[in-house]
Amino acid sequence: MTTRAQALIPITIAAVIIGVVGLMTLPQDSKLESVEFPRGTILIDDIPLEVQIADSEPRRVRGLMFQDQLPLDQGMIFVFDDPGLYSLWMLNMQFSLDMIWFDQDGNIVHIEKDVPPCKTVLELTTCQSVVPDGEASYILEVTAGFIDQNNITADSKLTIISI
Repeated sequence: MTTRAQALIPITIAAVIIGVVGLMTLPQDSKLESVEFPRGTILIDDIPLEVQIADSEPRRVRGLMFQDQLPLDQGMIFVFDDPGLYSLWMLNMQFSLDMIWFDQDGNIVHIEKDVPPCKTVLELTTCQSVVPDGEASYILEVTAGFIDQNNITADSKLTIISI
């Protein structure tokens, strides 16, 4: 069983390396310009979303950093091999996000709305880190406002069409 501290370490440490040390010290497969995301389709309730898939450590580290705001019918889904308490933060983001954590059955375990970005290393000390209420296998990031616009609630359900 993964402890809370073990589950938080991989994403948080990788993000600090990018923000503080810089890209030159990262292995080739983790550099921002080398990360490409496969695409897939999911449903939240009956709402289809085209998603970028972050299913490896380099892809999860890169996330939506430096990308422009997404249309409300697109997002990024983080896929984990094992359920855990995965934390995310907003370093080098350009826009606010809604975030939804799902368990392996597609049930929502945590929702965060309108999480503000941290665009610079100077904002690092005040950058919000979001820790879920329960263990998740998937995290969906969408442009802020998606949850309210689509009436997403704790009873909403994730259905994976293709990832």
